[in-house]
Amino acid sequence: IMKTKFFVLTLIMFVFGAILFAQETANINDPVLLTIEGEKVTKSEFLAVYNKNNPNKKSKINEEDLKEYLELYINFRLKVKEAENLKLDTAQSFVNELAGYRKQLVQPYLIDREVDEKLLEEAFERSQYDIRASHILVKVDAEASPKDTLLAWNKAIKIRNRIVAGEDFGKVAFETSEDPSARDRVQQGRPPVKGNRGDLGYFSVFDMIYPFETAAFNAKIGEVTMPVRSSFGYHIIKVSDRKPSLGKVQVAHLLINKHTEGNKDDSLKNIKKIEEIKSKIKEAVSFEELVKDYSDDKGSAAKGGMLPWFGPNRMVPEFVEAIYGLEKNQISEPVLTMYGWHFIKLLDKREVASFDESKGELKVRISRDNRSHKSKEAFVERLKKEYKFKEDTRAYNDVLKLVDTSALSGNWEIPAKAKLDKQIVSFANNIFTQNDFAKYIVENQNDANYDDVGTFVKARYNKWVEAIIIEYEDSILEDKHKDFKDLYREYRDGILLFELTDQKVWSKAVKDTAGLFEFYEDMKHLHMNPQKVEAYIYKFKDEKLAKKSLKLINKSLAKSVSTTEILSLLNKKNSIAELESGVFAKGESKFMDSFEWREGVSDIAFDAGSYKIVYIKKYYETAPKSFDEIKGLVISEYQNYLEKEWIKDLRSKYKYTLDKAVYNSILN
Repeated sequence: IMKTKFFVLTLIMFVFGAILFAQETANINDPVLLTIEGEKVTKSEFLAVYNKNNPNKKSKINEEDLKEYLELYINFRLKVKEAENLKLDTAQSFVNELAGYRKQLVQPYLIDREVDEKLLEEAFERSQYDIRASHILVKVDAEASPKDTLLAWNKAIKIRNRIVAGEDFGKVAFETSEDPSARDRVQQGRPPVKGNRGDLGYFSVFDMIYPFETAAFNAKIGEVTMPVRSSFGYHIIKVSDRKPSLGKVQVAHLLINKHTEGNKDDSLKNIKKIEEIKSKIKEAVSFEELVKDYSDDKGSAAKGGMLPWFGPNRMVPEFVEAIYGLEKNQISEPVLTMYGWHFIKLLDKREVASFDESKGELKVRISRDNRSHKSKEAFVERLKKEYKFKEDTRAYNDVLKLVDTSALSGNWEIPAKAKLDKQIVSFANNIFTQNDFAKYIVENQNDANYDDVGTFVKARYNKWVEAIIIEYEDSILEDKHKDFKDLYREYRDGILLFELTDQKVWSKAVKDTAGLFEFYEDMKHLHMNPQKVEAYIYKFKDEKLAKKSLKLINKSLAKSVSTTEILSLLNKKNSIAELESGVFAKGESKFMDSFEWREGVSDIAFDAGSYKIVYIKKYYETAPKSFDEIKGLVISEYQNYLEKEWIKDLRSKYKYTLDKAVYNSILN
């Protein structure tokens, strides 16, 4: 239902895409073309609508097209007027739905478009490469106190100094990183997992948290970065490789499980297997056959070793690294990973899409990623300057003094005797008091994850300031951006039109069964079934056999023997007859049209090299098609009828006038 509604609304938006708010008065240069129940539509407003939807805008205005469009426009405005008079625009369901659409429509107006564009270009540029990097993590909460943050920073610097002094990155990561994947891990009931020593393998844009991604893409190969802060803590990053993007690949692999550590017999067996496989690959033995005979990955072996499509961050780095150098259908040399030895065959590859092709997906991914905050932050900073934002530090500190540690557990309340009437923030003639901020703290303390009151209050203050500025900007969008005002009006009128048209036409045509059948009775003569017969045609190569068979056919039909049983009787000894059957309408078959149609068995006729006997089981006179046969068509035509009657009623109900002189000036 929602998809259908969206489609219909899209059509409405297309047809009436540029409808503008009517001006209360007209000036000499822009006279009123149309007045509908006191609402004035000027010449320029109507032309904006017409030109937007006229695909051949540069050509001379066609009188017939203009007249037709004007009628559609009047009908549209009348329907919207009716919806308003019926107060459909005040229904809670309508208000909620429009609010949902507005929430989507405002998004492009509440970001810094320049920053957004830079983020888009940056994401595309990064999508062209894959990075391999290692990291050491020092955990510190994103909302930690300045004291704890400093401790984590100092710890990270000491670790980095060890690496800069010459210690092996992997060794230091194994000893110090707070990312558990850096060290070996014991799994209950399963073999132990060897740690990655900080090596995260290959990744591309959106695979890592944004600050980490940015530091990795900006670092040179071999460089050890300064500690980089993310929501997880501080990362020390070392980039070991940078390659043109692998894109998405599909491969098949043959796995030989890694030998038991220290077991020479197992190791020798594996080496022998690997040499056998290499030899058979040279002999051009099918890879699928080799997988079936040798692979220890039984899950993929059933599919010829084929794995699902994946990107560089989905597999261990040694596996991915081997793929970069493969051509389509090429098989790699044996590759050792933590899982064992792999032979990899590249089956298919999807290159990174062009900027125009990937732009839409990149925008969506940016909007869902924490990098989107950069755009909003830049936007808020711009609004602060535009609206001359001012804040009172002393007023803020007074609120800070009142907040205690109970806020960290979500239990703080504004002290009863507290006087919080001082101005704390002002912008664009808006004044907010200490009490406004304190209320925000009370309402937004339950999701707190802080161990320091000062950090908590500062974070809440920043969010509150952002919220009130964005809320104000949202409230004035119609006045500030005419294109948004028009677009919002389009959606409003479109939803109203959909709801009312559904009531008056679409759903009514389906639910009004009595009216629908009455309409069918009135129009069924326009949809007739032609004369037709249900016929069975027996074909013979020999006229004598046909004459003998004619008697048998008549006798059998008299005894109610079925047509197929008759065919069996005719062919009991030899295959002498064929049977064709069907329903034939006049004009469909020259042979069937060549004789009189009546129920019963015909005389023998010669046609197309064979002798034929026709049994007409049933004859149908010309008759109207049944309701069930044309139900969809009846509903559609009934909807058209209801629409016309409704418009007729609206045109008699509401007063509208067209200024002919202004209309003629458009043509001229």
